[in-house]
Amino acid sequence: MSTTRKECWNALAQLPQPTLAELFAADEARVEKLTRRIELDDGGIRFDWSKTHLDDARLDGFEALAKASDFDEMRRRLFAGEVVNPTEERAAEHSTLRGVGKDASVEEAEALRARMLMMVQAIHDGVLGEVRHLIHVGIGGSALGPALAIDALAREDALVDVHVVANIDGLALEEAFAKCDPATTLVAVASKTFTTIETMTNAQSALRWLADNGVDDPTGRVIALTAAPEKAVEWGVDETRILPFATSVGGRYSMWSSIGFPIALAIGVEGFEQFLAGAAAMDRHFESAEGRENLPLRAAFADLHYARILKAQTRAVFAYDERLRMLPDYLQQLEMESNGKSVTVGGEPAGITAPITWGGVGTDAQHAVFQLLHQGTNLVPVDFIASIEPGDALDPAHHHILLMNCFAQGAALMAGKSNADPHRNYPGNRPSATMLLDDVTPESFGALIAFHEHRVFAAAVLMDINPFDQFGVELGKEIAKKIEAGGERFDPSTEALLKAAGLS
Repeated sequence: MSTTRKECWNALAQLPQPTLAELFAADEARVEKLTRRIELDDGGIRFDWSKTHLDDARLDGFEALAKASDFDEMRRRLFAGEVVNPTEERAAEHSTLRGVGKDASVEEAEALRARMLMMVQAIHDGVLGEVRHLIHVGIGGSALGPALAIDALAREDALVDVHVVANIDGLALEEAFAKCDPATTLVAVASKTFTTIETMTNAQSALRWLADNGVDDPTGRVIALTAAPEKAVEWGVDETRILPFATSVGGRYSMWSSIGFPIALAIGVEGFEQFLAGAAAMDRHFESAEGRENLPLRAAFADLHYARILKAQTRAVFAYDERLRMLPDYLQQLEMESNGKSVTVGGEPAGITAPITWGGVGTDAQHAVFQLLHQGTNLVPVDFIASIEPGDALDPAHHHILLMNCFAQGAALMAGKSNADPHRNYPGNRPSATMLLDDVTPESFGALIAFHEHRVFAAAVLMDINPFDQFGVELGKEIAKKIEAGGERFDPSTEALLKAAGLS
C-alpha cells in the first residue's frame, strides 16, 4: 500500500465518531446532503445514506482516498476495455452489454444480443413449435441472475414458464420436471466454459428426461449459452442454437449477455431492452459523476467505513418487496465472490476486505433476525430496499403496512429507546441506508443491479484488490475431482465421511 493511501486510511480512522442523533442535530441539511435520486424513463430510485455515519469529514476523507487509489484512472480502464483483472489478464466488459464502453466491444455485444433476441422472438412466434416451458440449467451467476430477474419481473405474467436449476442435487431437477410438459419444453444450458460439472451433469439428465418421455431429438431442444461455442458443438448442440458471449464477461456479471436468454424469454424482447437501458443509465452516471456525487462510490465509502474502520463483519440487505426476495442471495455472490480476497493486486496482505453479505425479506425478517439488529452486540449496517408502487392488486393496506414497517425499522435502529430495564433497552445508533424505487420495472431493476456491480468495483479499487477473479472457488472442485478419480488419501475425518456415505 502506498504511503499516501496509508495516510488516508489513518486519517479516516482518527476521525471522531459522533452518533447518528448527534449528526442529525448538527446539520439541518443532512437528509438533503446524503440523499440522491437517479432519474429513469419510467421513474427513478431514491438513495438515502443519511442514517449512516457518513458526514462531511468522512466524505472528504474518502474522496482523498479515492484520489490516492487512482480511482478515476481505474474507472477509465474499466470502461475503455483495458485490463482490470490483472491475475487473468482480462478486461471486464459487462457494461458493453448495455451499450456503454469500448466501441468495438459494444458493437460485438449488440450483434450477439441481436442474435439472442431473434431466437427469443422466433420462439415467441412459434417457429420452434409450441414452447410453454424452459428449464434453464446453470450455476453461480449463470443461475442466480436469471432466477432473480425472472422472479422480480415476470412471475405470473411470464411469456414462457422458466425453471432455473443450479443445484446438482437431483431433487432440484426433478422439481422442474414435475412442472413441465416434455413435449413443450426447451432446455437452456448456461456455462461459460461448457464444462462446469454440475451444469453438464444436470443437462445430461434433462436430455434423458426428454428422451424417456417421447421426445425424438432431445439435443434439438437445447439452447447453449456459452463463451466456448466450440465446446457446445462438440457436446452436440446445433450451431444455430448456440448463443455466445464474450470471455471478458464474468459469470456473476453475465445476465446482460446471452445468459439473459431466459429473462428475455420470460419478459419479452422489449422488457429485456428496458432492463439493459436502466443498467446503461447507471453506467453513464458511474462513468461521469465525481466524488461523493457518484452513487456507487458513495455506497462504497459507507461500506468501507463500517467494514474497515469500525470492523463490522457483516452487512445485511432486506428487500421490503416480495418481487426482490432473491436479491440478498444474488448480492451474496456478487459481493463475496468479487471482494472476498485477502491480498492486494500486488499480492500483499489486504487487511479487512468484504464483509459477509446476508439478509432476507421484510416483514418476515423482522420476526426472525431483527432482535439481534436492535439489541445484539454485533454492528450490522443494513440496506433497506423497497418500492413505492406495489406488485399486487390487493387492498392497498398490504403495501402501506409493508412500507411503514420498512421505514419504521430504519428509524428504530437509529433512534433506539432508553429504558431502565436493561432487557427493554434499545441502544440505537445503528446504521442503515434506504433505496426506494418508484416501482419494480425492468428499467429500475436494471439500474439497481448495475448500481451494485459498480459499488463492488469502487470498493475494490479503494482496497486495492481484484474483484474479477475467483480462485477461491477452485480448490474444493479440485478435491472433488480427486475423490471421483479415486486413489488419493485425505484427512481422517474426510476418509471417515467418504466411507460412511459409501463413496470409498
